[in-house]
Amino acid sequence: MKRLKAAVIGAGSTYTPELIEGFIARQDTLPFESFALMDIDGTRLETVGGLAKRQLQAGGFRGETVLTTDLHRALDGADFVFAQMRVGKMAARVQDEKIPLKYGLLGQETTGAGGFMKALRTVPAMLDVAEGMKRGAADGAWLINFSNPSGIIAEALLNLTDVRMIGLCNCPINMLKEITVTIGTDDYTYEYVGLNHLSWITSVIKRGDTENLVAALSGEAGATMKNVPKIEYDPSLLRAVPYIPSSYLSYYYAREEQVQKCREAGQTRGEICLELEEKLLAQFSDESLAIKPPELEKRGGALYSAAAVSAAESIANDKRELHVVAAKNNGAVPFMDVNDVVEVACELGRDGASPQPVTVYNDYIVGLMQSVKAYEKLTVRAAAGGDRDAALAALMAHPLIGDYAKAKPLLDEMLEVNREHLPRFFA
Repeated sequence: MKRLKAAVIGAGSTYTPELIEGFIARQDTLPFESFALMDIDGTRLETVGGLAKRQLQAGGFRGETVLTTDLHRALDGADFVFAQMRVGKMAARVQDEKIPLKYGLLGQETTGAGGFMKALRTVPAMLDVAEGMKRGAADGAWLINFSNPSGIIAEALLNLTDVRMIGLCNCPINMLKEITVTIGTDDYTYEYVGLNHLSWITSVIKRGDTENLVAALSGEAGATMKNVPKIEYDPSLLRAVPYIPSSYLSYYYAREEQVQKCREAGQTRGEICLELEEKLLAQFSDESLAIKPPELEKRGGALYSAAAVSAAESIANDKRELHVVAAKNNGAVPFMDVNDVVEVACELGRDGASPQPVTVYNDYIVGLMQSVKAYEKLTVRAAAGGDRDAALAALMAHPLIGDYAKAKPLLDEMLEVNREHLPRFFA
């Protein structure tokens, strides 16, 4: 089996120890001989990277681990690139959460205006990663991205570059785990359809049976993510859209209620995470620590390393396992364009992601997916070209915004606040 190099971009993230734990667990089937951990924050990289090195050593890894602030050094010869960047760090996230609330709009880091602003900062940086891979990564290298907003980043990279990549999120793997627990078996087939953070499980059928269990499960299954305030759904809503929704659908199903929850919260989720990260980084600095601390689970990234590393293993070993990822539609979702990036179950192998056909859905899903996809495409155009007109059109297209009197001043304020991260808008 070929020995592989992995590069982790944004390795100063407090999630990195969980990713390293996943590498250690699969070192027999995903044999990395070297790791390049890269972050632009050298001080933070030393802290997090130091724990990563101790984890790898304790886990029996005897290869090379390099800490670097140089993107091109990290990408040089890499077979797999794992991206988890946060441009502007947590301070920018807090702004994304707070500013929209001034206009009566949702303040959330990946959905609505906050996710839009995060995309404007992150898409150009991810395009730089794709260009760096083209120049220096190994032939046939793969980019596995879980930087948010993951779906918009995949939309950009898969349509503007020729990089081999998939977009990942821990939401699908948690939803499927919840179903397994609820029905007492993992021996079932399923259909999963949507965009990143806008998705449903529309079919669950036990092996050897014909009954779709989704309608019965819709009020029970569906893991709630730590960064999404929980909403209880009325039975009439679950009859109207009789599928298992990702927790992010609550921002669409209960818009005003979720905005009010954000307004009433004593802290934004970003501010909570800032406090969690300070405590985690203090723990990471302890040179006697060589495992992922249990407190990391409070950070909200449950099972994301399992999703990322198992996807890489399926590609490297041509296992053709089913994984829910963001990939080009290629006809799998009949009401979306062939080049639209969608989040569906895909066979993952050496040649990439093969989306599985989606047959179970209703017109509500059609309408909402098409509307949000229009927003995503406009956001990509805005982010890649610094196009203010496309940016305003994106906000006008988004189902959670769509009001010029709010969208225009919101856009002006958020662009100005993020000026240092948006050179394309201020050339």
